[in-house]
Parts: sequence; structure tokens; C-alpha cells
Amino acid sequence: MNRSSQVITQEHLGPRYGSATIGTDEPRLIISGALLPNAKLIEKIEQLSPGHALVSQRYELLAIYLEQEQTIDVAGLEAAGRLQTLPDSEFAMIRHPWDLFRLTEGEILADLELAAAEASADGTGLSDSNRLIGSPEQLFMEEQVYCEAAILNVQDGPIYLSKNCKILEGAMLRGPLYIGPNSTVKMGAKVYGKTSLGSHCKVGGEISNVTMQAYSNKGHDGYLGNAVIGEWCNIGADTNASNLKNNYAEVKAWSYRKKGFIPTGSQFCGLIMADHAKCGINTMFNTGTVVGVSSNVYGSGFPRNFIPSFSWGGASGLKTYNFEKAMETASLMMKRRSKVLDEQERAMLEFVYEYSSQFRRTD
Repeated sequence: MNRSSQVITQEHLGPRYGSATIGTDEPRLIISGALLPNAKLIEKIEQLSPGHALVSQRYELLAIYLEQEQTIDVAGLEAAGRLQTLPDSEFAMIRHPWDLFRLTEGEILADLELAAAEASADGTGLSDSNRLIGSPEQLFMEEQVYCEAAILNVQDGPIYLSKNCKILEGAMLRGPLYIGPNSTVKMGAKVYGKTSLGSHCKVGGEISNVTMQAYSNKGHDGYLGNAVIGEWCNIGADTNASNLKNNYAEVKAWSYRKKGFIPTGSQFCGLIMADHAKCGINTMFNTGTVVGVSSNVYGSGFPRNFIPSFSWGGASGLKTYNFEKAMETASLMMKRRSKVLDEQERAMLEFVYEYSSQFRRTD
């Protein structure tokens, strides 16, 4: 049977990610995009009968198999006995940004089971200038990896080096760790485990349990831990971000859904930085700071731990970052990587600019 797939998302994201309306002319299986698949979850979804749905113990809709002409009605399905509750132990789900780094270790291990066939898993591609600690079978290397005079420790988890990535001299890496294609770990960098770097990233200094998406840079000294960094971000030299409160209390962080600060459920939560955000040299971030899209943070002292999108400034005050100037900066950064800020991306960012105006205030 031929099957096709479509993405259903928010309207302003549609032009970029291909949103589609939910048709009613034929049966369709709808799966939450927040789910992280595993074998058990896939099996449960494949076993769904038409007109039935999977929900979490929190009553979140995980997957639903809609019959022809049927619409989503969870309450109706519950009344009809067509809901199946899935224990939290059987799936992983992204509910908040900090879940990205919290779940990184498990996802690296799961992905390697699927991707192992694409890379050498015997460590034989590593030159003699390096020091490998642990079993060579825990080192995965794709083609054209440059890695010289580095220390790689795979005793606590595997390391995956993607095609064309560069591990420069003196770098120290610990697994579980994923380095994306065309990314660079700079000389003397200390990269701890539970870290995942997207493609075309540059990292230096010290990072631990960080999820960094594509085309972002932290190229110099400074500490970043238990953090999420979006695309096209740049972190200035000697920037440091706290990930643990002085009193060891649970960290709270900003929630756009709640429009306020909520508990993260952890003592450890560092910087959450959205796409196209930047910070200057020697910037200091408090524990659990959330920085919005296309913000530019700089100056001495600690800025607020929630910086709305399109903000400009720091501890001494924030003002609105002019949209056209922000687009000029984004365009110049993307041009450096031979990319173009197209109309689709610009339209998405303009929506964020308008939406986030409710959170911005000037000093």
C-alpha cells in the first residue's frame, strides 16, 4: 500500500516546513511531532485500529488513527472506550526546551543503533597522533574526518564524528557525543558527554550536555552547560552561563505557553538561546536564562533571565531591536556560510517579531 506523509504545523511555519490541513476524505494517522520514536512506541502506533488513539498519562494526544470523515475528538474517543494510555516509561517526548539536553544521551545511543552502518565502528580510521581511551568499537567515524592530537574517551559512551568534521589539536572529547557534518571542535576545547552538535557548528572552551543546532558558534573560551542553542547563534568570547544555582535549588525558566516562569524539574539548567540570537564578549548569563529569537545581548553584569525576542542590550536595560537591522545582521551571517535569508525565513521571523512585542519592555 502506498503511503505519503505530510507535516501539520503552525500557520507561520507552514511555508518553510510544509504544513497541510487535516483532510477527511480518507483514513489518516496523525502522530505528535514532539515524540521521540523508539521500537516500542512504533509498535504501539502500528497496532492502532481505525478510530482509536494513544494518549499519555497526562492525557496528551500522542497518536490518533482517524477514519474517513472523522475529526479529532479525544473526549468522544474516551467515552467510546477507544483511548489507550501509554506509560511515560515507554516513550520520550519534548515538552519544554530543556528536554532537548535532558534526553540527549538516550537519543544519541538510540540513533547510533540506526546509523552504525553508515560509519566505521572500529576506530581504525583514527591516526596515531590521537589518544583513544576505551574500546575502538565505541568510536564511529564517517568519511573525511580530520582529527589530530586529540584525546577521545569512549568509556562512558560512544563518540560519533560525522563527515567533514574537524577535531583540532589538543581537543578533549568524552562520550556520549555527536559531532555533526562540517562542524569544528577548536584547539584545546573540552567537550563533555551528552552533547550533540548540529552541522556547520564551531565550538571552543568548555561545554557539557549541550544541544546546539546547525550553523551556530561558540568558538572561544567560556563555559556552557545543560544548554540549548538554536540555529545561527553566535556566543562571544569568554561568555559564561550558570547551570546551577548557588543554593542548589530547582531551576525555574521562562515558558511562552504559561507566559511566566515554571519549574524545570532539575537542579541543572543553563542557557536556552533561540535562533539568530547573539551575545558579546564576556557576557554572563544567570541559571536558566531564556534568550529569544534575534536578540543581541552585551555589556557587563547579569541581564534578565528572560530576554524577549528582538531585544537589544543587557543588564543596564533592553530596547527593541529594529526588525530591518536584525534582518540585515541575519543576512550577513548567513552569507558567510553561503546561505541566503529567503522570504520564507523572513516571514517567519516577522511573525515572531510581532508576536513577541507583548513581552518586550524598554527601560
